[in-house]
Amino acid sequence: MGHPAKGKSGQKPMKLAVLLSGGKDSLYSCWQAMKTDEVVCFITIQSQNTESYMFHTPNISLTRLQAEAADIPLIEWQTTGEKEAELDDLTQAIHFAVETYGVEGIVTGAIQSVYQAARVQRICAKQCLWCFNPIWLCNQEQYMHDLINTGFEAIIAGVFSAPFDETWLGKTIDQSFISCLLKIKDKYCISLTGEGGEYESFVCDAPFFSKKIHISSAKTDYHNHNGRYLIENAELVRK
Repeated sequence: MGHPAKGKSGQKPMKLAVLLSGGKDSLYSCWQAMKTDEVVCFITIQSQNTESYMFHTPNISLTRLQAEAADIPLIEWQTTGEKEAELDDLTQAIHFAVETYGVEGIVTGAIQSVYQAARVQRICAKQCLWCFNPIWLCNQEQYMHDLINTGFEAIIAGVFSAPFDETWLGKTIDQSFISCLLKIKDKYCISLTGEGGEYESFVCDAPFFSKKIHISSAKTDYHNHNGRYLIENAELVRK
């Protein structure tokens, strides 16, 4: 899915917008795109539907802190989250990015979701934009280790299936977390990256952040293998 970045072939770097969910996959993909091209803005879609097929919802308003930490402009766009209709809102947000920042391509954190990747690609094709999916069909175990080893700090912001219970909420994604997942992934048929919707994450620090996010208070909302880690207060602090 997607195309190689122009910067890789020695051509002029492209101006890219990253679809920012606040989670590890979108920010890791941003970091990969920055190696060859110029990320000129983030786009965050704030969905009113917590069951959105397309968009991450836990702590979505805190992408503002991530954008500030990365010193990258953020476009925030609202959607009711109605299936398929929410794509019209994404289309409008991307068009605004093109008009405002001269965006030439869109970066996503898609790994296996054909549903999401194909829809973003269709929107990009209609607007004559390139679509980049840097971690598409990656080796998930290798990716998770690389995420940690390169300085990303992320926590679990939501769990949505067995065997994940309330104790996983707020947990740091580290080597012990990966070890736990490797022990249960076959029994429960789960994705190591949470790409199957098993869990969602929130990034507190990344290699390209000038500051990191410190969470001072949060609460959990959990019922029957479905829960969220709701960050109530957070601020940027020195690294």
